[in-house]
Amino acid sequence: MDPPVAKRSRGCPAGPEERDAGAGAVRGRGRPEALLDLSAKRVAETWAFEQVEERFSRVPEPVQKRIVFWSFPRSEREICMYSSLGYQPPEGEHDARVPFTRGLHLLQSGAVDRVLQVGFHLSGNIRELGGPGEPERLYHVSISFDRCKITSVSCGCDNRDLFYCAHVVALSLYRIRHARQVELRLPISETLSQMNRDQLQKFVQYLISAHHTEVLPTAQRLADEILLLGSEINLVHGAPDPTAGAGIEDANCWHLDEEQIQEQVKQLLSNGGYYGASRQLRSMFSKVREMLRMRDSNGARMLILMTEQFLQDPRLALWRQQGAGMTDKCRQLWDELGALWVCVVLSPHCKPEERVSWLQLLGKWDKLDVCPLEEGNYSFDGPSLQPTVALSPGPEEEEEEEEAAATGSRHTVFCRALQAGALHWSDTHLQRILASDSYGPSLTGTMGSEKPTFDPQGRPLWLGEPFPTACARVDTLRAHGYPRQALRLAGAIINTLRLQRRHQLESYKQQKKELLQKGNTCITNTEGWVGHPLDPIGCLCRALLEACRLEEETLTLYPDSGPEKRKAAYQHVPVPGSPGESYLALALEVALLGLGQQRALPEGLYAQDKVVRSEEQLLALLEEVELDERLVQVLRKQAGLLLEGGPFSGFGEGLFRESVPMHTCARYLFTALLPHDPDLAYRLALRAMRIKISANP
Repeated sequence: MDPPVAKRSRGCPAGPEERDAGAGAVRGRGRPEALLDLSAKRVAETWAFEQVEERFSRVPEPVQKRIVFWSFPRSEREICMYSSLGYQPPEGEHDARVPFTRGLHLLQSGAVDRVLQVGFHLSGNIRELGGPGEPERLYHVSISFDRCKITSVSCGCDNRDLFYCAHVVALSLYRIRHARQVELRLPISETLSQMNRDQLQKFVQYLISAHHTEVLPTAQRLADEILLLGSEINLVHGAPDPTAGAGIEDANCWHLDEEQIQEQVKQLLSNGGYYGASRQLRSMFSKVREMLRMRDSNGARMLILMTEQFLQDPRLALWRQQGAGMTDKCRQLWDELGALWVCVVLSPHCKPEERVSWLQLLGKWDKLDVCPLEEGNYSFDGPSLQPTVALSPGPEEEEEEEEAAATGSRHTVFCRALQAGALHWSDTHLQRILASDSYGPSLTGTMGSEKPTFDPQGRPLWLGEPFPTACARVDTLRAHGYPRQALRLAGAIINTLRLQRRHQLESYKQQKKELLQKGNTCITNTEGWVGHPLDPIGCLCRALLEACRLEEETLTLYPDSGPEKRKAAYQHVPVPGSPGESYLALALEVALLGLGQQRALPEGLYAQDKVVRSEEQLLALLEEVELDERLVQVLRKQAGLLLEGGPFSGFGEGLFRESVPMHTCARYLFTALLPHDPDLAYRLALRAMRIKISANP
């Protein structure tokens, strides 16, 4: 790793400044925190130190020290995020392969020594036992930080990996856990400003003497430049100070080794045929989501680096030349990449200029010949993408469908993210949904628009856009650390689905006899919700189940270790403003609504495989949930609605010839209902086994 670079220049005052004597009273145990510490904490995490110096002509030394003290990261979770990829290694190899675990072990074994903080620079030695017959190894670690973020690291181990090595972890954890034991000094420029000419000369000569083999050539070059009138170094005010923190204009983000990320992704893609490579790439996607959830700007930065390497995969040109589809594993990775970009572009808190830059990149990538298509192959004369069916079709949606049909058939994996660039969060009704769980009588109604904004029970609806797009908002809110707002919007979407289904059933009952006599089996959903590129049903289910999950608050080293490692446990969590309902019951209802939807079987083997895979993933989520009496009642109700759903349900009496088979969903329903309602279970099973002739008596 490269040594930390100087962040900015510090001025060289003509004489020493006045200093306040004393550092103030030490806070006793059990007493309220000092106002100095409270204010220093806030300043340390939001202001660059240069901004403090520009704002105030004289900053007392005790204040400087507290700001410097609180500028180091305070959360071990953040250190964990940057020192563990999340890839689950084989059993027994955790300590050997995970830097965070190894660093924690080094800290607990007393391997950290000679820790010194000079301004915004932390250094220390890490002693690590060698192998059998090998001497003890000593590593010198340096860390620069600013506004509670590590901005650069350097370690003598020369470890080249995606994230921080175990030695950086050990020093960071030592600083967090034993902060008051660390010797603290102000930035070196502050110390130099207190010296007179003789002291400065002695300081420089001793420094050169101690490290003459390393710094003597540099010292002589700098001396020559300083003695030369008109040289560039004499035209610049002040001098660099690597301990003075970042400047106002410097980017405030965690250190991320871009070169290593690119190299790692390139290597993993070249080993694409191996299962482990696919898992590690998925772990990197999980790490991007983790960064987004922490509202860390490196999430988008890391995704850009990964996308560039994905597009440079030499196999893309080969597959395009041959007109063949890519492998399933690679295709799934591209799908996940596209979904992540939707979350990034749709961010509710990003700056407008950030979104513009992302859209420019996506537009450039979208035009590349090798950019994979959404339907999973490189055939440009295939069927065009079917428009998404809105929650409540209207003139606006019809115009959108006509526009989508006119744009041509080439839809890449980035088209959804590019479309998300036109969405915003400023809608008044959307803001009210996200802001509160309750609504006063004055808010119910249509809010001045033609579309209803509340159902007859006074619960909010969201009819502003197609169902998959609305669910993408839910996924985005979850991804960016807004779980409560995600649940509120999910609730409004489910209220809308229920109202839509009620209207569909009423309409079908009025026309049922005529439809069955004519044998009319027209499809109502050309683009199904299960297997959709935006995965709307999966997004809703995961958001709802996450709210019900029982989990210990521990650092998660392996977020993708899989359900086989640890089965999830769920509990009923009541829905605010909806007495008698729980998020767990809503998750089951939404999953069955999506699985039981009658929709056209997509064209292409990959699209059909994706439908099957999405169904299996949803059912795997449902099988984690233990059915109690409350959930069994939901099962019964939803099963009955599926049987009565007509052309809107895959179990309805009118069956479209090319609709997605219901056998997988029926198997789950049959198994779950059989112990509680055998008659209903067999009715569903028989309805799923029918052929077209028996469906229209």
